Amino acid sequence: MKKYLIVGPSWVGDMVMAGSLFSLLASRGGIIDVLAPGWSLPMLKRMPDVRSGIEMPLAHGEFGLGRRRRVGRSLATSGYDCAIVLPRSFKSALVPWFARIPVRTGFRGEFRFGLLNDIRPFDENILDQTVKRFAALGLDRDEALPASLPAPVLTPDTRSLRSVMTRLRLGHDEPVVAMMPGAEYGPAKCWPLEYFATVATELTKSGAQVWIFGSEKDRAAGGAISSGNDAKNLCGKTSLEEVVDLLSVCRAAVTNDSGLMHVAAAVGSHVVALYGSTTPAFTPPLTEDASIVYLSLECSPCFERECPLQHFRCMRDIEPAEVLGCVQPLLASARA
Repeated sequence: MKKYLIVGPSWVGDMVMAGSLFSLLASRGGIIDVLAPGWSLPMLKRMPDVRSGIEMPLAHGEFGLGRRRRVGRSLATSGYDCAIVLPRSFKSALVPWFARIPVRTGFRGEFRFGLLNDIRPFDENILDQTVKRFAALGLDRDEALPASLPAPVLTPDTRSLRSVMTRLRLGHDEPVVAMMPGAEYGPAKCWPLEYFATVATELTKSGAQVWIFGSEKDRAAGGAISSGNDAKNLCGKTSLEEVVDLLSVCRAAVTNDSGLMHVAAAVGSHVVALYGSTTPAFTPPLTEDASIVYLSLECSPCFERECPLQHFRCMRDIEPAEVLGCVQPLLASARA
């Protein structure tokens, strides 16, 4: 059995998508530990193929050479056979080098010669999705990507689910639809709040429940969506692992292209994914249980944080009726 240290990514969605790599390695008998930001450790516990998460005690973007050296040296006697470095930065390759892990694999980038000794070429035409880029590093050097990759899985904790539902006074006797109006990258990825509110109003009128998820900074957005209807604004009231648990009982999730979109896919919610400045060709929800809404305008995808043309048609032209048309049949079948 090979023992792997994976240097994980810093974003929620990327960490979920890395679950495909973890499953691929585990299917070949690998033992997997993940070096990752502290926020992600509870989520890593919900990944069945990960033995343990190890905290990287640094803020996002912080170099912290001394701390990276200490972490690496603390892992030097852990018996790792191979390190896989998912980020393409110089600093991300330091810990495996300080740990003297025999095989240190990653893509070419940022002058990492020496730090990595199994440097892979990066062809963005072949590796045209994030999940493929991660999985490719778990294959032998000349091995082709399999026709299909294992989907990421997050396992909910039933005890935690009961606890958070009691604390927030939630029930799910009626079908639940999640809404995730945020996107860490920027507003160009966000469907208008008034459209979310229209859908929430129609769904709650029909007897469905709507739960709105996000961080504390999404609280105002959640309030705008829940104003004038019975939707529950849970933004800022839950930890990431509690969101994993709550999404597992949601029949559908209406979401921007965001980290929580990938969480919803990994727990088995039907994902209604809204794309504008990004494209489902690059970061699709990794599930067959999804409805993709993407207009594919001539200016999309631009991958900008804000609309460079100021019209934002890629999102504004997605009508609430189209999204309702994706969700309502699911609720009808759930009630039946």
